Amino acid sequence: MKKYFVLSVLFFLPIVAYMFFATASHNSLFLPVISKNHADVPSQFVSLNGEKISLDQKITILGFPGNDIEEVKANLFNLNQKIYNKYGGFKDFQMVMIMPDGNQEKIKAIMLEFRRLSNDLKNWHFLFGKPVEIENYFNSFKFKNTLNVHTGTSFVYIIDREKSLRGRKGQKIKGKVEYRECYNTISAAELHNEMSDDVKILLREYRLALKKNKRKDDFRDKIEQEVSKK
Repeated sequence: MKKYFVLSVLFFLPIVAYMFFATASHNSLFLPVISKNHADVPSQFVSLNGEKISLDQKITILGFPGNDIEEVKANLFNLNQKIYNKYGGFKDFQMVMIMPDGNQEKIKAIMLEFRRLSNDLKNWHFLFGKPVEIENYFNSFKFKNTLNVHTGTSFVYIIDREKSLRGRKGQKIKGKVEYRECYNTISAAELHNEMSDDVKILLREYRLALKKNKRKDDFRDKIEQEVSKK
């Protein structure tokens, strides 16, 4: 009986996954590349837990929240509820927030509150550095917006596994030209609609690439191994 259950999971899982990704309202199967060849996180930035954080081979939501901690808390809350709770469990997905040094204890307190809302926060990463170092790294991306007096911005960015900036550009319905390289964390609606759709499309893109290369995800591999043992 257990064997048939496992086989049923193997059969229906791809269908469920397809239906999940197919709900994206975005017109494209792929999320456009805005810019390429970006630098990885500078080594001088220190993480909250002393771990090595890299953008390489990760799907990253990159942010520069600043040190206005009340605004930071509200914006991180929106990100956690609208983006992280949906996609935080996906393999190689991470949230990387770069902030001025001295905010470590404040962020620990915020994350402690978030634990009441999310079961697993392991893919939230916070890095801290000097304001001038943060500005230099931010400017290396050549974003259209700038950092404020708190060395931060309410906007976040989608960085793919090759460290390319992803977003929207080109023609939209009714002939309007659309360009989007960032998402405003102040707006829960923008995160819920535009950003959630775009993250979903990028995840789908990599899933299709894996399927094309005839690779299987770890979850299905483990199931098939259990079936073989039986």
